[in-house]
Amino acid sequence: MKTSVLSKSGLCWSTRVSVLALALAGATLAHAAPVEIQVWHALPEANKDEFEKLVKQYNKDQDAVAVKLRGFPSESALEAEARTAVKGKQGPHLLQLADNHSPEVVADSKAILPLYQLLAKYPIKDVSWYLPQTSSFVRDERNRLLAFPWMAEMPVMFYNIDHYKKAGLNALKPARTWADLQTELIALRDTQTCPYASSEQVSIHLENLASVNNQLYVNNGNGLTAAGKKAPPAALQFDTLFMRHVSLMVTWKRSELFTKHTADDTADTLFAKGECSVLTTGSGAFGEFAKTRRLAFGVAPLPYYPQATKEPGLPFVSGAALWAIDGKPAAEDKATAALLGWLSTPVVATKWHQQTGYLPLTEAAFRAADVSFYDKYPGSHNVIASMRAQPGPNGRGFRVKNYDQILPILNREVNDALEGKKPPVAALGAAANAAKSLSSQK
Repeated sequence: MKTSVLSKSGLCWSTRVSVLALALAGATLAHAAPVEIQVWHALPEANKDEFEKLVKQYNKDQDAVAVKLRGFPSESALEAEARTAVKGKQGPHLLQLADNHSPEVVADSKAILPLYQLLAKYPIKDVSWYLPQTSSFVRDERNRLLAFPWMAEMPVMFYNIDHYKKAGLNALKPARTWADLQTELIALRDTQTCPYASSEQVSIHLENLASVNNQLYVNNGNGLTAAGKKAPPAALQFDTLFMRHVSLMVTWKRSELFTKHTADDTADTLFAKGECSVLTTGSGAFGEFAKTRRLAFGVAPLPYYPQATKEPGLPFVSGAALWAIDGKPAAEDKATAALLGWLSTPVVATKWHQQTGYLPLTEAAFRAADVSFYDKYPGSHNVIASMRAQPGPNGRGFRVKNYDQILPILNREVNDALEGKKPPVAALGAAANAAKSLSSQK
């Protein structure tokens, strides 16, 4: 009897077919399309470029997840399109939202999947590393993490080193008090047309005026003693400190020490161009400045008033975060968690922090930071290191219901005061009354 080739090989025809089928199936699985997730953001140009570099690296290093980024020119443009997209079940997996000082309200939305729920299903390594100082603005009253604090920042003072040297000032030791800063601005005015500018004027001159001077911004322990749905109407604490400070800023405006103030980050552009000597803004502007040619700058904490506090307190940490969108398939939720886990690793989180000015997510990220990098920017390492300390009772952040509606009113009243349209006392009184009314609305 003749023996077939298949028989000689030790495999019958049916077995060979089965083996071949299994091999093809394995090849198909090995080359299965990655799970695609979308991330929508409104990062400034320099930080946008850095995020794109990181995501490109992530997509290259593994083939299970494909991340697609979509940038928007502004947070308002992003939110407008997101509302429509989410309603139509076409929204992204992660969405950048600015701090509205009511994260519990955002988390209650049917469209949102709170981060602690996502990570309960798909844990990521060392989530306990998240520094409370840099994530408090996206935690609820039970300290649960509601969103990913990827764009956490704090207000700081940037100053132009060349301008300081030209004015005969010590570029390694900028002013720590508002009175001393006035002295420096007078010297700078002799050689520069824009001694001082400020972005984020409400954050700098109202919110953090309180925290840096160890005072409350809002009643009820800055709204934290009864946060969330049960929070009583907020009352902004505009006492003598605020009246004195806004009055001083009005004087600076009249004497051309303070030449530009904006509700957004528009004033940052003037500093980047070398037109202004001192700028108060969020630390997230660092990335843009670091990539600007021929701009030598230092970083310092916001000034304080020694009459109000012997030692300055820490500023509020705020900024923006990535919120997970609910209603996605399990595989996509798992892929979203995997991306967040990778972004949290020390090497990635450190690079993001040092290239953008956003705060370190974890203690490991801070310890992994290259100190020589900070040496290029005087004062930057000390400012970041200060955030490792536990904030005092008045610096843990604040909660105000409907603050996104209150903020435009605060900006309007600050503008009216600084432009001489309304006395500071009247402007701050009107702002406080409007805030109390809006915070009591459902």
